[in-house]
Amino acid sequence: MLPISREVQVRAGAEADITALTELYNHYVRETALTFDTEPFTPEQRRPWLLSHPEDGPHRLLVAQQEPDTTDRWKFRHTGADGAGDGTATAGADGAAAGAARGALLGYATSSPFRPKAAYATSVEVTVYCAPHAAGRGIGTLLYRALFAALADEDVHRAYAGIAQPNAASTRLHTRFGFRHIGTYTEVGRKFGRYWDVAWYQKDLGRARG
Repeated sequence: MLPISREVQVRAGAEADITALTELYNHYVRETALTFDTEPFTPEQRRPWLLSHPEDGPHRLLVAQQEPDTTDRWKFRHTGADGAGDGTATAGADGAAAGAARGALLGYATSSPFRPKAAYATSVEVTVYCAPHAAGRGIGTLLYRALFAALADEDVHRAYAGIAQPNAASTRLHTRFGFRHIGTYTEVGRKFGRYWDVAWYQKDLGRARG
């Protein structure tokens, strides 16, 4: 895994992020089958999605943002509700990261309703997307670490992730966070003129309140 040579902040997504979030997601819409959306979005079209993920509760949107280099070390700072931060790791210089603009969005993670019916309220569907220049540099790990820490105090019992196949990197990430494969929908989606399978993974969270 390549290091990141700058400070990375993980925080709640805000309306000011909508353009960058839309651009990042549209890359995956246009170029990959990792999402089954087929038409790019405008920021205004994505605003209801952003607003459906408040700063607290079970449905979260966290973003990872690049900060400028200050030393030959990089820090991971998870900004919580109290504004506190934690965690450091050693890193060397990296050309791709060094070229990123100040404050560049590196990725985002969400927890969303699994299904609309009321009895599903204690389950969430999670997803993570990394900016192309940040893929493979641990951003997904930082985002999921913060997301599951945020969910630890919520009334959530199960987290699910649907992974369009093949996607070895996403499978490794979810397995690392305790997800297990529970089944595969075969040829469930059609994009780019072919059918795609989706493997479903489940993570057991804290015991939901009865």
